[in-house]
Amino acid sequence: MTSVSQDEHEVPPWTFLTNHTHVLICIAQQPDIRLSEVARLVGIGERAVHRIVHDLIDAGYVSVTKEGRNNVYDIDLDRPLRHPLESSHHIRAVVSPLVRKRRG
Repeated sequence: MTSVSQDEHEVPPWTFLTNHTHVLICIAQQPDIRLSEVARLVGIGERAVHRIVHDLIDAGYVSVTKEGRNNVYDIDLDRPLRHPLESSHHIRAVVSPLVRKRRG
């Protein structure tokens, strides 16, 4: 019988995905999400979320339109990933499997 210490069950402080990916997933799940809600879900500050969204818009991965007082975001899922190791793949390959559509 093998003994497992409690430390082996603790969640490590790092993740496999970046905050940019986490923000993309939030937007994909709910295109009209408020950035304050994205910050809460991702666990980062609202300023960081604004900076990430502007990075994504500037690079052409996300576009934003106004609907009344709200922003609605759209992701170009056919854009290639940015790193040379993954550049032959598109955002769709990462985001689509991780998106849970919200029930209306």
